[in-house]
Amino acid sequence: MKVEKVTATESALEFIEKLREKHGPLMFHQSGGCCDGSSPMCFSEGEFRVGESDVYLGDIGGMPFYMSKDQYEYWKHTQLIIDVVDGRGGMFSLEGPEGKRFLTRSRMYTEEEREALKNEA
Repeated sequence: MKVEKVTATESALEFIEKLREKHGPLMFHQSGGCCDGSSPMCFSEGEFRVGESDVYLGDIGGMPFYMSKDQYEYWKHTQLIIDVVDGRGGMFSLEGPEGKRFLTRSRMYTEEEREALKNEA
């Protein structure tokens, strides 16, 4: 059983495609706070430097999604579900001028999913 650590709603996937058409390949990083709170940040590919302190969670809409190791430790028991809603986006995130913002929802993994994740490690 393959467990997805990050997924996206249909509306988020459609919006990601719109941003990709406008900006080219994208990447995501789950912000850990500070200026934009804790929100998924969307960047042009390579605009955000991913380092050893970041964890790759998977792809949404064919675009890579990362989170810091420290924050992942807090969230590792949940599946992240990226959605898009009306409102002001993060000041550094590509969706800001579009009148929309990405939002992270989550759900707890089932026992079966937790076991599958243990076996991946």
